[in-house]
Amino acid sequence: MGRTASLFLVALFAGAITLGSYKLFFEKNTYQWAGQETEVPFLTTSTLPTSAKGAGINEVDFTIAAEKTVNAVVYVKNMTISRGNPIAEFFYGYEGSQRAQVGTGSGVIISPDGYIVTNNHVIDKAKALEITLNNNKSYDAEVVGADPSSDIALLKIDVEQPLPYLAFGDSDDTRIGEWVLAVGNPFGLTSTVTAGIVSAKARSISPQRNQSFIQTDAAVNPGNSGGALVNTNGDLIGINTAITSQTGSYVGYSFAVPSNIAKKVVDDLLEYGKVQRGILGISALNANSKEAQEQGLDEIDGVYVASIEEDSGADDADLQSGDIIKKVDDIRVRKFSELSGYLSSKRPGDQVEVLVDRNGQQVITMVALKKPQSTVLPVTGFQVKNLSKEDKRKFNVDKGVKILNVPEPYKAYDLENKVIVKVDDETIEDIDDAKNLFSKISRYGKTSFTMINEKGEKERLILQ
Repeated sequence: MGRTASLFLVALFAGAITLGSYKLFFEKNTYQWAGQETEVPFLTTSTLPTSAKGAGINEVDFTIAAEKTVNAVVYVKNMTISRGNPIAEFFYGYEGSQRAQVGTGSGVIISPDGYIVTNNHVIDKAKALEITLNNNKSYDAEVVGADPSSDIALLKIDVEQPLPYLAFGDSDDTRIGEWVLAVGNPFGLTSTVTAGIVSAKARSISPQRNQSFIQTDAAVNPGNSGGALVNTNGDLIGINTAITSQTGSYVGYSFAVPSNIAKKVVDDLLEYGKVQRGILGISALNANSKEAQEQGLDEIDGVYVASIEEDSGADDADLQSGDIIKKVDDIRVRKFSELSGYLSSKRPGDQVEVLVDRNGQQVITMVALKKPQSTVLPVTGFQVKNLSKEDKRKFNVDKGVKILNVPEPYKAYDLENKVIVKVDDETIEDIDDAKNLFSKISRYGKTSFTMINEKGEKERLILQ
């Protein structure tokens, strides 16, 4: 009896140890933070498969968009002629010293009859252009028009049968984090597809040019320029344009001209032969400037209006210096590149609704966009403006452009606030005329400017 009792106690003790060990090492307790039943849990974890997050229950499928896009993206060959060295020119003559150079890039077919959009830098200075389709057929191409400012060019090839093409999407509707495909011909590898997401919108990559780009982490390399950036529906939302890296190759991000800007440039080139730009007529304060930091304006959420251009749409609509532009139509504006990007899709005469913060009060006004009234001239870098009614009366002239500012090398000539009426013997009408005439100036020859000073006296300056 004693032996049986002892065995029972040993078995009971062993069972208790086993149960305790199981509780300690194997059984998982569920803990909950103390509080009311309506409180949201402190930490939650998604139970969806990783590939399906943000995409419903299905994985993102790139195959349809890729199949549609590769057949609408072309290979662009640009043959240019470079001047040889002076010694070769001496022995073989000018033509004998010239060398042919071939550049390559990409383009996107945007109509079945052979219109192709690409980058201006892909076709710049071309003596001949060759387009190769995805089926290896090649065609000679002509340049319909180009816009260096937006880096967009329009080409045309003559085809026997309708071509596959891409429809323009609405780049304003593109969302950060959205999947995109970049299709082009990097390093001569035709019909290459890479995937990524939209990393940022309205990105400006140069302090001198407030151009608005879509930033993506889809791999883009030399040769991709002019190719397509598409969403998962296969809609064209951008033209791949730029890489910023020390090596010149992909380092994790790249940039594309938004489709709304590219489409507007194409429409203008087809209808007018050149791009029609509509502007508000404001000068914005650079948030990164020393002036902005000193005034505590470097953290403003919006575009701070530093000044209003005379006779501009902003002037007519009574916008004021110190206004902070918060919204244009339905587009939220936080920085200047967002404002300029949206306005790049507009023309002179278009009206936009502008919401500004004026001394803490919200003011809404309609602004009719006008043609730019000022520009920076090629070669010299003079900043000039069209003559206002007051200028014409003051200087007693009907034509010409007024000098607003000049680069440092020209400061000693005292040129500011004078009106240029002639370049050599050719009369200047307005800023468009001045831009055209100045683009023909040789950096190595003599050029004479006829000007009117504030006293109404004629002056002549010869640059050489």
